[in-house]
Amino acid sequence: MTSSDRRGPSAPHSHIFLGEGHERSERRAWAVIGLCGAMMAAEIVGGLLFGSIALVADGLHMSTHAGALLLAALAYRYARRHAEDPRFSFGVGKLGDLAGFASAIILSMIALLIGYEAVQRFFRPVPIDFAEAIPIACLGLAVNVASVLILGGGHAHGHAHRHLDPHAGDEGEESNAAAGAEAPALEIFEDGAPPRFRLRAAAAPLPAPQAVSVETVRPDGARQTFLFADRGGFLESIDEIPEPHEFAAHLRVAGAERRLVFEEHSHAVGAAARDNNMRAALVHVLADATVSVLVIAGLVLARAFDWLWIDPLVGMIGAFVIASWSYGLIRDTGAILLDMSADRDLETRLRQVVESEGDTLADLHLWRLGPGHLGAILSIRTVQRRDADYYQARLARFKALSHLTVEVKKAA
Repeated sequence: MTSSDRRGPSAPHSHIFLGEGHERSERRAWAVIGLCGAMMAAEIVGGLLFGSIALVADGLHMSTHAGALLLAALAYRYARRHAEDPRFSFGVGKLGDLAGFASAIILSMIALLIGYEAVQRFFRPVPIDFAEAIPIACLGLAVNVASVLILGGGHAHGHAHRHLDPHAGDEGEESNAAAGAEAPALEIFEDGAPPRFRLRAAAAPLPAPQAVSVETVRPDGARQTFLFADRGGFLESIDEIPEPHEFAAHLRVAGAERRLVFEEHSHAVGAAARDNNMRAALVHVLADATVSVLVIAGLVLARAFDWLWIDPLVGMIGAFVIASWSYGLIRDTGAILLDMSADRDLETRLRQVVESEGDTLADLHLWRLGPGHLGAILSIRTVQRRDADYYQARLARFKALSHLTVEVKKAA
């Protein structure tokens, strides 16, 4: 039995699993805290000076808003300062998920309080000072919109699909780039659709579909031929491309042939790459902005038609919106904190790579270490004379696997 980590038995291990743009996200969080803090102080001081209890109440509400954002900012700072602390076996990348979970709990409590107050006001309506309440709600909305713009600015998005790099092969072979701008470019398209080849031409006209074919040759020698159909503006293969997308592709166009090599570079996408700390901060300000819009609409209608009942109704709707967002955060961050499988699709592709040569993947653990970073432990049974380093090399193209441990056992 042999086992090894991705970095080898003697190489130093790096456990820095922070998300992309971590420091930038931290700066944005502190900027919003400054904005909310200034707004809070102005409302409380102004309310006390001018005798407006509504202004003081909104200032105190803003303080809870700033407190939730402070939790996010402190999580960013702590994670950055302790990124290389050896006491954390798998780094501090999940600290943001812990902060997001706590923020979601706070949001759910706020939703319950708003809902409780709204129900109370259905049975015991209170007089509303429209001349004071509407401007305060508009001011709060302006602050929330500014906060959303600050937090959302430069936010990193996950890859829509896996990036496949055609490159030059052996001597005499050429890539898409080497073929020149006149030659049709072959790509694998899988953005929201089953993976298929697409052939495009920047300058020259597209060839007839019947004059085009692609034959793939995989590392195990398996071959497959793809025919094409005209989709208007590009040619597309009729058949889907099976996983994994790592092979040599022989492109034949009107008797001419080119050989392209595709290597699959799998980065973390979707939930595996999401920064839940920033997501929680955004949910806070978005929830506040949504409630502000509902409140303004309710106040305007109540003032115009004397519908005092609409104010608590708006409160109940706002409570439901906040509760649904907090539930999504609790569900997603809780799954990460409990080390649930981070990417079922990646699990399938790992199994396909290991078992494509007759080996057996006996056990697989895949979990999230931080935004865009996954950890994996694989137990492989084989009858071949292969060690863990062999499988480390085969799985190296999965860039999302920041910490990979492979155990190899000889099968009977």
